Amino acid sequence: MAERLNRLWRVFATGSSFALFGIGGVLLWLLVFPALSLLVRDTPSRGVVARRVIQRSFAAFIEFMRVMGVLSYRVENVERLHRRGLLVLANHPTLIDVVFLVSLVPDADCVVKSRLARNPFTRGPIRASGYICNDGGPSLVDEGIASVRSGRNLVIFPEGTRSPPEGLGPLQRGAANMAVRGGLAVTPVVIRCTPPTLGKGLPWYRVPPRRFHISITVLADLPVESFREGAPEPLAARRLTDHLNQLYQTELHRAVA
Repeated sequence: MAERLNRLWRVFATGSSFALFGIGGVLLWLLVFPALSLLVRDTPSRGVVARRVIQRSFAAFIEFMRVMGVLSYRVENVERLHRRGLLVLANHPTLIDVVFLVSLVPDADCVVKSRLARNPFTRGPIRASGYICNDGGPSLVDEGIASVRSGRNLVIFPEGTRSPPEGLGPLQRGAANMAVRGGLAVTPVVIRCTPPTLGKGLPWYRVPPRRFHISITVLADLPVESFREGAPEPLAARRLTDHLNQLYQTELHRAVA
């Protein structure tokens, strides 16, 4: 009986969390960011403030889920994210990975799907923050390089979507192309979710048998010079992508060993 009540509570708490997320997004769009546009006229400065608001809002959302008993979490080497001009690449096992990382990374920039810029729950924060919209155009790589060189911290999930249930999905080469063409070091982040939940194809109300735990490990920077040496950019990007795939596979296997 106690186990059933606990499960029902976590279904309620999870639904409440996502309702809060949606309402918060609308309030930011209707109230906070219009006021910010009036108070901060300079566009770059307004973007900095907007990204700070989003970071703190996401941190509050994560804390709400923790207090409600939906999740617990642990972050290793978080100080490695407290720098500027980072290209942060992470695997993507759950729906809320981006919320976690943006809450941890100062002045975080993101590549978001264009449809989110039209969604009433998310378009306000996306437009105010200046996030990069993925229209599939050739300018995406250049925009990403410019973001990192400007001092922002660009967060990308190379899988392009949430990981499949069996583990890591195929890595796309867009992030590697940014690193190679821009000469940017990569900061790999490994995210683990135990037991698996909020994954690809799983509805939010299908909660796991117990509170899930998110473990985030920030690995040491990965320089790209060795991948670029004596190789054209497409080959260097392929080498870097293969190396990242092996790195994630090794780290994720170590987590369950």
